Amino acid sequence: MYLPRLLTVTSLAAIFTAGATYVAPQTAEACGGTFCDAGPMQTPVDQTGENILFVMDGADVEAHIQIQYNPDTDAQKFAWVIPLLAVPEFSVGSDPLFSNVLAGTVPSYSLAQQAEFCGGGDSSESSGDGYAESSAGGTDTGYDPTGNSGPDILLEQTVGAFDIVVLQDNDVASLMQWLGDNGYQQDPAAEPIFQQYLDESYLFAAFKLTHGAGVDQIHPVVLKFNTGEACIPLRLTKIAATEDMEVRTFFLGNARTVPRNYRHVLINPLKIDWLDLTNVAENYKDVITQAVDAFEANGHAFVTEYAGSSTVVNEFGLHSDSWDASVLLSVPVGEVVDTLQSQGLLGCFGGETCEFYHPLAEGLLAEFLPVPDGLTPGEFYACLDCYVDLIDQNAWDVALFASAYQSRIIEPGAHALELLQTWPYLTRMYTTISPGEMTEDPFFHQNPSLGDVSNQRQATQTTLCNGNSIVTLPDGREVYVPLGEGWPAFDNEMPWEAEVQTVAMTGAPMTLVDNNEIIDRKLEEWNNSVNKDGAFEETAGDADGEGCNCAAGDRPLAPVGLALGLLCLGLVRRRRA
Repeated sequence: MYLPRLLTVTSLAAIFTAGATYVAPQTAEACGGTFCDAGPMQTPVDQTGENILFVMDGADVEAHIQIQYNPDTDAQKFAWVIPLLAVPEFSVGSDPLFSNVLAGTVPSYSLAQQAEFCGGGDSSESSGDGYAESSAGGTDTGYDPTGNSGPDILLEQTVGAFDIVVLQDNDVASLMQWLGDNGYQQDPAAEPIFQQYLDESYLFAAFKLTHGAGVDQIHPVVLKFNTGEACIPLRLTKIAATEDMEVRTFFLGNARTVPRNYRHVLINPLKIDWLDLTNVAENYKDVITQAVDAFEANGHAFVTEYAGSSTVVNEFGLHSDSWDASVLLSVPVGEVVDTLQSQGLLGCFGGETCEFYHPLAEGLLAEFLPVPDGLTPGEFYACLDCYVDLIDQNAWDVALFASAYQSRIIEPGAHALELLQTWPYLTRMYTTISPGEMTEDPFFHQNPSLGDVSNQRQATQTTLCNGNSIVTLPDGREVYVPLGEGWPAFDNEMPWEAEVQTVAMTGAPMTLVDNNEIIDRKLEEWNNSVNKDGAFEETAGDADGEGCNCAAGDRPLAPVGLALGLLCLGLVRRRRA
């Protein structure tokens, strides 16, 4: 029996904005109101995007959605819309969970350097410092068209800093009218896409920041379903997306997760620029873009950036036993910041500066204890008791403050820690996709037969006595590089993708395209064309240890942590192979 896809959830890039002003990106390459993960090192990609973490628990699936947008725009105009097929339970998510997941799984490309021993001393001395990369729920209601009098309101709820309304309708005109009447900017391109979702019995959740909430109070939102599938509906996203939108998604469960109806791609590591002097693998996004556009992938494919133990995610900062909202109820207002300091949420120094150790701590204080005119946040919070007469008594409510602390910081942190300690396996996948390719929503399933995928990819460059070098890739392939030259461009026949696969719920992947023989042949042609003196065969191909003895000392370079954000609507022109 076919089971309806009632578990579907999406995280759309701020498709609508309240009022008439569209949420502006930070750069010309920005996406409509969301953000990319920053990772341990900055990379030349737009840092506005969205990240989704799915928790796969049989029939129960949680979708954790993290949002950020340009803080220079008006937070009151931030709004977004999610299509879904059931009314979920909504709750506040954990920002530190995303930070730790992103940092723990970011793909790292690095180059270790060593030199051949050419006599006259020991050349194996290591040099260089290695860089270490661093609420209430709604009720599921059957769809029962009732005419065109406007959408049915299935749920109205405030979750943390967001007001959420779940809508049900059978007429796109009335849905669009409701969105317009309630301050959501209209886009004519959305109408036929909304109609497609309505024809498939989708509901819509509309989000806006609560009155008075600022950008520093935006937090992740959790949607929990009990109907069994994980999906990213991309069709509606296309109205805000541009070329090569980046999509990154994470899955916690008992086994590796793979795309069900999209292809799975293994990239050709020879296309990565291992010798970039600024950032190793700086062309990573372009390689992924070309690989997922290849034959049989056709723009509907993902690569796996990490698959393995969830213990790679640091638990530090997620939750602390010292966090206690109840004690605030008996603390004088002038001692509130001191109490939060004692619980480890922030530290104030010298009576004029404060450092916040939780991303929501400053916003929470700003909401209930706004900084008076003429003072800086550091001055005010570092000596709150000094300025007790300036405290805005209309904003201060100790009961609401304690409740917000409990629901936005303490409870999400405890749940995040529970998730990591419950689910042993974590998968991270990535793709780029353009609006014209957003014709099908990707679904995902677990496959316990598949092996792990490391996020640490290190090549080794061996400098030969003649000044040329050999780069050995993580898969063992060896590339001859003449002195003074960068990474070879190869010719147009060198494919971007090594393999294109489909993956079922069990068993090994089925390979649709296998380019490894072509890759090996093109690599051999390159090596033969540049290796004029035969040193490559003497050094790299000497299985008996004869020829030039290579007494090498590793000299690790800085691994480049690529943090290319989920659902980041990057405006980068797609370059076809």
